[in-house]
Amino acid sequence: STKTELPAPYGPWMEIAHDLPQLIASHQLRSQVHQMPQLSTRHLRGREELHLAHLVLSFITMSYLWQEGEEGTVKVLPRNLAVPFWEVSQALGLPPILSHADFVLANWRRKNPNGPLEIENLDTIISLPGGESLRGFILVTLLVEKAAVPGIKAIVQAIRAIVQLDEETLHKALRELAEAIKDMSEALKRMHDYVDPAVFYAVIRIFLSGWKDNPAMPDGLIYEGVSDEPMAYSGGSAAQSTVLHAFDELLGIRHSQESTAFLHRMRDYMPPAHRAFVEEIHRAPSLKQHVLSSGDARLCAAFNQCVSALANFRSYHITIVTKYIAVAAAKAKAGRAEVGERVGPSVGKPPSALEAKGTGGSHIFSFLKSVRDSTREGMI
Repeated sequence: STKTELPAPYGPWMEIAHDLPQLIASHQLRSQVHQMPQLSTRHLRGREELHLAHLVLSFITMSYLWQEGEEGTVKVLPRNLAVPFWEVSQALGLPPILSHADFVLANWRRKNPNGPLEIENLDTIISLPGGESLRGFILVTLLVEKAAVPGIKAIVQAIRAIVQLDEETLHKALRELAEAIKDMSEALKRMHDYVDPAVFYAVIRIFLSGWKDNPAMPDGLIYEGVSDEPMAYSGGSAAQSTVLHAFDELLGIRHSQESTAFLHRMRDYMPPAHRAFVEEIHRAPSLKQHVLSSGDARLCAAFNQCVSALANFRSYHITIVTKYIAVAAAKAKAGRAEVGERVGPSVGKPPSALEAKGTGGSHIFSFLKSVRDSTREGMI
């Protein structure tokens, strides 16, 4: 079962972490952090505790930064938060900011430990403002990752089959990969049922924003006690998920120079073992060359089904982003964002710093469309 509590000495972190929505709503989070004792990270044992500590400290950090919305940012992260967060990040090879690995991969538990991995039986460990919509956003994203698992296994089988010239196994692996990608699209559809666009746009999004390529924090952030120079890190983004990087590498999909640069930078936000996995697929013999030179129509069709399923997934993602960002932004501008004013820190005007950008800082629509189109072009 998932560890959801750190060892006793870290009580002061956990107390704050478990109360973030209330502390932010009452504008007391920053003062709570200032009163937090300076804790050493040396009592953290093993990777699981380190990951949980990274999750807790990253959520507290985002709350500290964005408590007063994008108008009320700070230049310095206080040392009692900055130093342990930096140390835990170094130990894990993760950046000192909230990433997809924290927000989604490390942030779930089963309500009934023996129950299924279904949304009814899942909950987050640490929360932020946004209530049910936040929970839904995290857990639906987790279910997309879960749907990808058979696809990740199929990648390993496919590469082995290429090396062993086992066309039968390769064909089976590609069919399983296409199936998994379709299941990911199905999982992503549940976003509509669980996440309210007004709440996502006006309340949740800002807490995922980083301090690189973000006009609200143009100078980055000083991690007090770590460095006197400000550092810039990108906000949390699904582009940090290993899954699509792995599929692109296996299928030999080539994105534009600009998109590739962004995607490659996002790999620095993955757990090192994930990044290593993606790089290993990159180094493996080319699936596309193998399929082309085999001249096997069945293999060719199975390959194209994977590429087509991936392009469809990316198209569907654009549909979701349109609803949750573009349409939500237009509605907020038209002054119908009362929801945001009721539950969020953004008093009065809707957030504007990242209006046309993803939380990771990419120019979201041109980026997503370019990536989707270059996926389509990967067909044989």
